[in-house]
Amino acid sequence: MNDQGLIARMAHTPAAIKTLLKGVSAADARWKPESGAWSILEIVNHLADEDRDDFRMRLMSTLRDPTAPWPKNDPEAWARERKYNTRDLDESLKRFAAERRKSLRFLGGLQKPKWKTAYIHPKVGPVTAGELMVSWQAHDALHIRQIAKRLFELAERDGAKDGFTTRYAGEWKA
Repeated sequence: MNDQGLIARMAHTPAAIKTLLKGVSAADARWKPESGAWSILEIVNHLADEDRDDFRMRLMSTLRDPTAPWPKNDPEAWARERKYNTRDLDESLKRFAAERRKSLRFLGGLQKPKWKTAYIHPKVGPVTAGELMVSWQAHDALHIRQIAKRLFELAERDGAKDGFTTRYAGEWKA
């Protein structure tokens, strides 16, 4: 596994997202499409909490003691209970960057991790430390795509006010 490549990409995710969101107003960061999908603000806060409460903790746990139960994880409930959509975008971006720095310190401190060590998940079966690592970076990419979709939808929304469409841009297929 190219863990160093994964880590290098993960190191740049907070800055990439911050750059994508320059110029996004507070109202646009909180805007949710009619589908009920998460707002940009909810996505950013989700990423911070996933670093802290999911991927980092579960990877730590799996490598230390694969028989220990994983911490509970309910992202949808966290979004509501932690009031993601009421937060400030800049502060949320800083929080994500801070959590990612902690994750990178943890990952950088691993000495020859046993990536094949597996936790037996009660619903999905064995999940290896390597799968967690690969999924962590892939999770970033999925949410970057989700942010891009939200930006596309904001363009659609803003044009629709005067009858303009995004058809010249091409179709959103992701």
